[in-house]
Amino acid sequence: MSTLLLQCVAPLQAWGTQSNFSVRDTGREPSKSGIIGLLCAAIGRPRTAPLDDLVRLKMGVRVDREGQILRDFHTAGQGGLHKGFLKADGKGHSKGTIISNRYYLADALFLVGLTGDGQLLQTIHNALFHPHWMLFLGRKACPPARPVYLPDGLQDKSLHNALKAYPWLGQNKKTHQELKDSDQRLRLVLEDAKEGSGMRKDTPLSFAKGSRRFAQRRFKVKWTEKGEFPPFRHPFRKPEEAVT
Repeated sequence: MSTLLLQCVAPLQAWGTQSNFSVRDTGREPSKSGIIGLLCAAIGRPRTAPLDDLVRLKMGVRVDREGQILRDFHTAGQGGLHKGFLKADGKGHSKGTIISNRYYLADALFLVGLTGDGQLLQTIHNALFHPHWMLFLGRKACPPARPVYLPDGLQDKSLHNALKAYPWLGQNKKTHQELKDSDQRLRLVLEDAKEGSGMRKDTPLSFAKGSRRFAQRRFKVKWTEKGEFPPFRHPFRKPEEAVT
């Protein structure tokens, strides 16, 4: 069974599943809609293209560091002689100020796994190395701090085993040892259509402008076992360099 791993690391991430214009939320870990949007950008697939093959991939997330939620009280308006804001089509402007509350996850580390058709996973892996369009972590204001692509991300393991075994994404060896010594456990969020007790409306059916649609997805939460904390490898070293 093939599994593709990728990392989501940035000062800010945003994985909203219930957003409207004035309040833009974020989940505690990457949403499937956000990850599929990232894959579409890597492959170069436009918003109007079918998503069926990507939706069939099962997704799991390992939370290597829980982020802190931040709120941005956001205003947009134009000052000077023409007060207000420019319209989306660039023609003219409207009076007033747009106000919104935008939520972000700060300083989070996520290992995301996808399992399914091996040929499709290979195509995605190659595309992440040479993305067609710019990648962002849930929102265009959130570019990744490290490459999403992992050189050894394509693995011949089950989703669960690949997520458990891959090196921790943190870069401080002392912190890794402290977490390991304290029997720290990491949260795993695994898609499970049969036994999942959680529900989230984040399976994209269409990204087309004016007809964005999403379906419900079942998931379950598990934890790594005590004493099985992932190994350490500095994130900027090559995979073949010593894992301790």
